[in-house]
Amino acid sequence: MGLRILLLCSTDNGLCRRARLVLQRSGNTVRTATVADSDDIGKVVARTDFDLIICPYLTARIPDWVTRRWWPKVVVIHPGPVGDRGPSSLDWAITDQEPVWGVIAVTATDVMDAGPLWATRTFALPQGRRKSDIYSSIISDAAVQCIVEVADKAADPTYRPTDQADAHRPIAHARTRPRMRQSDRAFDWRDDSELIRRRILAADGSPGVRSHIADRSVYLYDAHPGRRDVVASAGAVVGRRHHALEIACGDGKSIWIGHLRVDLGDRWSCKAPAVSVLGRAGVPARSLSPIAGQASASATPEVFEDIAYRSIDEQVGELTFRAYNGAMSTDLCRRLARAIRAVSLRDSRVLVVRGETGKTFSNGLHLGAIECADDPANAAWQNIVALNEVCKELLLCPKLTLVAVTGSCGAGGAVMTQAGDVVVAIGRAVLDVHYATMGLRGSELHSFTLPRRVGAATAHRLLTECEPVDTTRALDIGLVDHVGPDIEFDLWLNELAHEYALPELWEKTIRRKHQHLAHDLGHRPLEVYECRELAEMAANLFDDSLGFAAKRRAFMQKGSPRPSTGQGVLDMEDLMNSRRH
Repeated sequence: MGLRILLLCSTDNGLCRRARLVLQRSGNTVRTATVADSDDIGKVVARTDFDLIICPYLTARIPDWVTRRWWPKVVVIHPGPVGDRGPSSLDWAITDQEPVWGVIAVTATDVMDAGPLWATRTFALPQGRRKSDIYSSIISDAAVQCIVEVADKAADPTYRPTDQADAHRPIAHARTRPRMRQSDRAFDWRDDSELIRRRILAADGSPGVRSHIADRSVYLYDAHPGRRDVVASAGAVVGRRHHALEIACGDGKSIWIGHLRVDLGDRWSCKAPAVSVLGRAGVPARSLSPIAGQASASATPEVFEDIAYRSIDEQVGELTFRAYNGAMSTDLCRRLARAIRAVSLRDSRVLVVRGETGKTFSNGLHLGAIECADDPANAAWQNIVALNEVCKELLLCPKLTLVAVTGSCGAGGAVMTQAGDVVVAIGRAVLDVHYATMGLRGSELHSFTLPRRVGAATAHRLLTECEPVDTTRALDIGLVDHVGPDIEFDLWLNELAHEYALPELWEKTIRRKHQHLAHDLGHRPLEVYECRELAEMAANLFDDSLGFAAKRRAFMQKGSPRPSTGQGVLDMEDLMNSRRH
């Protein structure tokens, strides 16, 4: 018989959803409660008894009576190794370039992260990656392992967690660190470009790093290496490509900034593509001459690219796109559709369409770009039409298309995958196949592709019950065809793509594709499905029939800094609750 487990979280993020799914699969009864403060926690806990309370991601303080009542079975997940304490653990680790890091599960006490130890994991910390990408992949993997171990130990009435003073410390210098403030993250554009980029990586996706571009106060996100031979004043905008801006640094190099928040005077903008959000602040960034590039894996890393193609060999081609936090702008969708169409003319048998391993695959519409637009409803309409074009190019591509879900995905991003002939996913991925929580009916040809894969009844449940699906469940119901390992996923994917390029399997898959399309579209053209979906989306977007505008705005303004007061620099972290147990 499983345990009754309560997951307390400030946001039901990817880690919380993964934890719930894996605990439920082990036979436990799991409830997730999203709480804003200590009062919320008290109300939730007072209503029901639990065998175990786990806090995968919690910023509110847990009331003392809760920890006493369930001692020691109120367990907090901390993204740091034994001995590390504080609310900015991962930020400091990335900033300090720690080679090895860890995750611990500890009993909640009145001293943050100091309670008895239930479980711990250590791992190599990759360099040059965004905090949110590390959190959603390596940190999340280790945290889920710790959570499973905690549940197993909690089922043993004789088990007692270990005092941290007696526990092995694999990282000897781990210690209590304060909350990282903007003063700790600060840089000058005259600094070394790599130092600047590392500061931004350590604050991305939240809270960002406070700086200035074109005399505008901004928070910076989505930083990438730029050119090595830039002759310009440090801090000058020296180029643009797609939605990104190129900024000169003090060492003669540059960095690309893909996303910003900007101070609009009476408020801060939401996080949105850099070129468009600066335009909202009156900076004509689009007047800059764009820097040329090419959608090729051999293109210089000095040029910002979010779509790249490489021909692995004569059998397999691979098209990789990068969507920041899974958000696919209208421009990205249009270019991706054109890229699929172009590479479909090449000689390879199999086309792999994928994201970057360890990062969010796709969440569909770019809500930030929509919110920042002069006419959000029309911007959303253009975005959904462009995303539909990607789906149609995948569905009707003459090649065998293998869509590789390289990280978690949701809404239109999850449904988009169903247009592929073969769908595979990395094991850690969670798929949220629904739109309803954002006030949308959705499109992406879901009324055609989803029932073909999972059946009409299951498709209806996925779209209406709004429950996340892990890859085990996705494989069971036919949402994906194969699940790959979290470690060495790229190697596994390459081998699988070449298996599908073998004559017998390729011919079988292509024949089935053509038969299904001919049969399913023979009496009802694809345009009929799309028109019906878009008719419902038009009501959602232009009539706001399900509250999309308010839900989008609330989602995009989470964690936003307050308006300027004219009384000095605001520290974004001062405006957010510190993480307290």
